[in-house]
Amino acid sequence: MGTSWYSFSSKERKERKALKALKALSGSTSTHSSDRSSITEVTQERPPPYTARAIPIPTTEISSAEPDESQYAFLRDFDTVFLVDDSSSMQGPRWREAADAIAAIAPICTQYDSDGIDIYFLNHRRSSPRDRQPTWRQPSYQPGVDGYQHITTARQVQEIFNTVRPSGSTMVGTRLSDILDPYLRRVETMHAAKKARGYVDPDVLVKPINIITITDGEFTDDAEGVIIKTARKLDGPTCDAIPWQVGIQFFQIGNDARARDFLQQLDDDLRTGVQMRDIVDTIPWMRDGVPLNSDGILKTVLGAVNKRLDRQRL
Repeated sequence: MGTSWYSFSSKERKERKALKALKALSGSTSTHSSDRSSITEVTQERPPPYTARAIPIPTTEISSAEPDESQYAFLRDFDTVFLVDDSSSMQGPRWREAADAIAAIAPICTQYDSDGIDIYFLNHRRSSPRDRQPTWRQPSYQPGVDGYQHITTARQVQEIFNTVRPSGSTMVGTRLSDILDPYLRRVETMHAAKKARGYVDPDVLVKPINIITITDGEFTDDAEGVIIKTARKLDGPTCDAIPWQVGIQFFQIGNDARARDFLQQLDDDLRTGVQMRDIVDTIPWMRDGVPLNSDGILKTVLGAVNKRLDRQRL
C-alpha cells in the first residue's frame, strides 16, 4: 500500500507540476501577445510623418477700405442734379464711359437724396421726338428746363440715360443758366423772408444744390461767365448764402489734355484770380485707363461742396 500510494502521489505531483508549467507558459505567451497588440495599437494611433507644404499667397491686391457710410451723409442736405453732356463729341467710347461713370455714382446719390435726384442733358429734352419714354411714369415736370425730376433709383437713372443719343453742341453755360437762374431767385426769396421775419419759413426753405456735370470738357459757350455770375450772386446782399449753397462738380469723360487743363482752371484759377467763393471742383473718371477708386467716387459726389475733398489731388 505504502509503495503504491507513494508512486501514485509522486506521479500525480509530476503531472500537476507539468500542468502548472504549461499554464504558466501559456499565460506568458498571452501576455506577450497582448503587449505586442498594445504596441501595435499605439503605433497605429501615431500621426503620419510631417510633410512640408507651401502656404498659398494671395494673387490679388487688397483694395483700400470703402468710405464709411457716414462720409456720404452730407449728401442728405442737398438736392443732387446730374447734368449730362450729350453733345456730338460724346459719341462712341465717351458715351460708354459716361454710362459707366453714372452707374458708379447714381446708387450713392439716389440713396441720400430723400426726394430723388434730377437729371438734365445739354441737348436732349424730355418732350423731344428723340425721347423714348421710359416704362415708369414721370413724377413731375419743370417747365423751361425739360429734365427728369425726383428720380429715386439707380435703375431709373440708367433707363433715362439709355433713351438718349449724343448729338448737338456743348452748351454747358446755357444749361447751367437754365438750372441756376430760377434756383437763385428762390434763394433770394428765402433770404428776404429770413431778413423780414428773423427766421426761415419751411415753405420758402431752399436746400443747397450739388450739380454733377458729366462732360468731356469741350465747351462751345461761356460756362465760366455763368459760374462767376452765380458765385457773385451767392455772395451778394440779396442772397448772402451759406458757403455750400451751390456746388458744381465737373466729372471729365475722355482724356483730352486741353479739356482737362480747362476744367482744372475753372476749379483753381477762378477762386484766386477773380476773388470769389469756390463753387467748382473737377475730377476725371479715368486715370491711365483705370476708373476712379472709392476715394475718387467720394470726391466726385461731394468735392464741389466740401472744401477738404476739393483740395485733394487723387
